[in-house]
Amino acid sequence: MNPQEQARFNMVEQQIRPWQVLDPQVLSVLSHVQRELFVPHAFQALAYTDTEIPLGHGEFMAPPRVAARLVQDLHLTGVEKVLEIGTGSGYMAALLAGRAQRVVSFEINPELASNALNNLQRAGITNVDVRVADGSAGASGDAPFDAIVLGGSVAEVPQALLQQLAIGGRLLAIVGNDHVMAATLFTHTTDATWSSQSLWDHTAPRLQGFTEPSRFQF
Repeated sequence: MNPQEQARFNMVEQQIRPWQVLDPQVLSVLSHVQRELFVPHAFQALAYTDTEIPLGHGEFMAPPRVAARLVQDLHLTGVEKVLEIGTGSGYMAALLAGRAQRVVSFEINPELASNALNNLQRAGITNVDVRVADGSAGASGDAPFDAIVLGGSVAEVPQALLQQLAIGGRLLAIVGNDHVMAATLFTHTTDATWSSQSLWDHTAPRLQGFTEPSRFQF
């Protein structure tokens, strides 16, 4: 086992499993995706550490355990069409690609989108479509999606995104304000109804392009 493989093994055993990521297929993807390919050169030493990694332009790579838990909690089976908003480095898209049929990923910053595409190509991942776009309105032309995941936190999930879920489809996002946020799963239950469930507490940097609701009450 080379040093990178050992680091990846340690990440899974010491960070991922203790965070209740136990789905064997998700763990297999985590064991095979080379995270070092998605980390900026200046931070290579942090590739397998439990920390946020700066990507520039005010964006960050989530700790591995957070990306892993988000992928697990979408309960993908390998046949889904998934929308990711906030490509960042492309690492989450790579994990999603290992558990879905097709991933459409929106990144608002052109430089990050280009880097993410290069990272995915170097990793040999071909079922991710990276696009430069503000993802807050989703991708109505490609809808409906079986799953949607947001790569950063939002104050609230726009209705336009929820409406792009197929019946039975799931949207997972870290929702909240200040230091009170939780990973929240929304399920499209019927044509006009959605359910929501708070899964676990976690604070994350804001996802760019999403509006903040007014704090003022009249």
